[in-house]
Amino acid sequence: MSTTVSKLDELKTDAWSGGKSPFAVEYGKLMMWFFLLSDAFTFSAFLIYYGAQRFSKLTWPDPDVVFQSIPGIADHGFPLVFVGIMTFILIMSSVTMVLAVEAGHRNSKKEVVWWMIATIIGGAMFLGCQALEWSHLNHEGYWWGSFPASYTGADTIGALQFSNLFFTITGFHGFHVFTGVIINIIITLMVVAGVFQRRGSYLMVEKVGLYWHFVDLVWVFVFTFFYLV
Repeated sequence: MSTTVSKLDELKTDAWSGGKSPFAVEYGKLMMWFFLLSDAFTFSAFLIYYGAQRFSKLTWPDPDVVFQSIPGIADHGFPLVFVGIMTFILIMSSVTMVLAVEAGHRNSKKEVVWWMIATIIGGAMFLGCQALEWSHLNHEGYWWGSFPASYTGADTIGALQFSNLFFTITGFHGFHVFTGVIINIIITLMVVAGVFQRRGSYLMVEKVGLYWHFVDLVWVFVFTFFYLV
């Protein structure tokens, strides 16, 4: 009797021949992707609603006027400069997170610690800048349920909606950044304690990195909708 195995019955080991599961990914990382996907739907709903309100109103606050100050330095004449600085800080913190993950792949504990600290500092700086911006806008008259008495637009409902949505959406994003900073601090302390070195893997740093990159990506859309449109 022939013992020849047909091509159909051969054990498939090639990635493209069906021999490997497309879902062969670490459970924790897969769950992080599911969480980020659900969170993306939430932010999308917020921004879609903002866009609908923005283009359905006769008048809307001009971003070049609303965001023309540098808190503590200049009250006007520098449109979008301060938020540009905020955006640069957050993007650079994403770069340092990439470097932390890369160092983890090389099992370089010292580099992971330093790049994580840099990421934490970047996140804290962004939150500090956002607090300054909120404080300045509140001083100008923008807040939940209110807008400046000096607003000259014909549609005051638009100004009210702008205030409500700006503080709600940027606040929701700021909460995510704050949460990310806290998680990064915890992970950094675990790295210092040698937890991941003993495990032989810095996969947890990579998971946290996914969350941090998501937060940075969301800010790009928030920045576009509120400050540029």
